[in-house]
Amino acid sequence: MMKSTREAFGETLLELGKENDKIIGLSADLQDSTKAIYFQKEFPERFFNVGISEQDLIGISAGISSEGFIPFASSFAAFIATRPYDQIRMLLCYNNLNVKLVATHSGLTVGEDGGSAQCLEDIALMRVLPNMKVFQPCDANETKALLKTIAKDIGPCYIRLSRADYPIIFDENKVFTIGQGDILSEGDDISIIATGFMVSKALEVKTILEKEGLSIQVINMSSIKPIDKKLIFECAKKTKGIVTIEEHQSFGGLGAAVLEVLSLNPVPVKVIGVNDTFGQSGKAEELLSHYGLDTPSLTDTIRKFINKVKYGSEG
Repeated sequence: MMKSTREAFGETLLELGKENDKIIGLSADLQDSTKAIYFQKEFPERFFNVGISEQDLIGISAGISSEGFIPFASSFAAFIATRPYDQIRMLLCYNNLNVKLVATHSGLTVGEDGGSAQCLEDIALMRVLPNMKVFQPCDANETKALLKTIAKDIGPCYIRLSRADYPIIFDENKVFTIGQGDILSEGDDISIIATGFMVSKALEVKTILEKEGLSIQVINMSSIKPIDKKLIFECAKKTKGIVTIEEHQSFGGLGAAVLEVLSLNPVPVKVIGVNDTFGQSGKAEELLSHYGLDTPSLTDTIRKFINKVKYGSEG
């Protein structure tokens, strides 16, 4: 079964709105695409479309939060993470306001919208801001669980979602805990730590490599800040190396966060992401292949890494 995380966002925001009249929806003229329109139709008096004006989206959200409400501001990642960065830093994070930023259409899988719309830097941008929490769920059910959790949490947070449909990994009983990763499969050779859509790719790689006699541990790391340090240390102790996979720049993202945790406990780490370049127009799967993030490319890269850490050679 496949379903987009943005669809899950729209459904869950509507559900939260029915349970709590303090929930407020906001959009920068993209409520159709982000699926916040479900909430807008049910609660027009609690929804604000500010137009194509992301700085105002953040400013108005900050004001609503300061009055005791819980604003969920949504837009495409390329717009909500970069254009109002000063407002996010000074209004939301500096004052630790309870505003939830929901960024849909992140990463390469935006596809034909092109490089300018494929936000590959947002995790890095948000991760460095004090008070900001950063999350990227791996499927629709985890998205729903995450949103229900952060609706009760206090403070700013950034939720990274996708346009593309994701395979369903968790069942509807999934419980999301801030700062906690999930072991999806046990293994002894290496640990693959992935986030978002790349978790499903990691599971596909595991299936292929285990047929070759390799033992792969797969971790879903949807809570990127705070990150599950205990689980990362356990991976470093148990397996011979760690591979991180993300649909994001290699600089400043999940891989960098894992390396920061392991700085005093060195273990071989391979960071797989987009290497210091912008995206380009193309079908989602074609782009993943071009940037080495499709299943065959990931399998080859990880196989070479395992051979290197086990035998000192990539051959």
